[in-house]
Amino acid sequence: MRKAPLFAIIFGLLSSAIAQNQTVSQSGMPGALASMSKISPSAVWHPGPTFLADAHKACDNAPQPPSYAECFIAQMSKAGAPATAVAFTKMLYRQSGGDMGIMSGFNPVGPVDVAWVEYPLRANTNNGLLLVNGSPKIVNAEDLKLLDQKGMEQSFQYQDLQNQFPKVGLWPGDRDGTTWPNTQQGPNNGLQFILGYPLINGCHACAHAGTALFTWNFDAQGKFFGTTFMGLTPAPLPGANTPPASSGSSQP
Repeated sequence: MRKAPLFAIIFGLLSSAIAQNQTVSQSGMPGALASMSKISPSAVWHPGPTFLADAHKACDNAPQPPSYAECFIAQMSKAGAPATAVAFTKMLYRQSGGDMGIMSGFNPVGPVDVAWVEYPLRANTNNGLLLVNGSPKIVNAEDLKLLDQKGMEQSFQYQDLQNQFPKVGLWPGDRDGTTWPNTQQGPNNGLQFILGYPLINGCHACAHAGTALFTWNFDAQGKFFGTTFMGLTPAPLPGANTPPASSGSSQP
């Protein structure tokens, strides 16, 4: 029997060791990142009162991008955020194209769940809502491009509203964290989330003209397939508090 050359044996052993090392490196990812295959309540974190000021102090002079984001996320770990919360913020940052958000609440629904998010670096709309664990993994419910605006604009309700508010348009809902969206069964055993969005006459501080309601539609496996315009609710009476731009029941 012919013996293999020594260099071939050594090369084979080295190749095997490298392959094993790569396998360990890939499977040995931090548990938090691995657990992000399913987003869960373990990613919820409520920063302390000095976190934002401390993060600004540490990161404001860091070069941008991407060092500021990396610095901010590192401050989360230093402030005691669980690894799953840090992993979620990293995932959201990558998938959103740069939004720095911290999960502040989670409501399991299945096959798609609801996550509240705080965006501490924004000037306005510091609270948002995500529909998670479906396909895609994260659907941003404040992405106005995903709303059935054509259906809204073709409705008689909206056309009448434009006569009173010529500059009326949709704005993201500043989710206040006190209500969850309503859910209902969709076609073919699918799932629908009902959410409201403020209609404002031209600017963030301009007149509130009402709320537009949309369903976010998922199939039975959790695949997102668009939104549907439902209708409008009237503007609040003068002097009344503006209702939150969300349709739902209180958090259980």
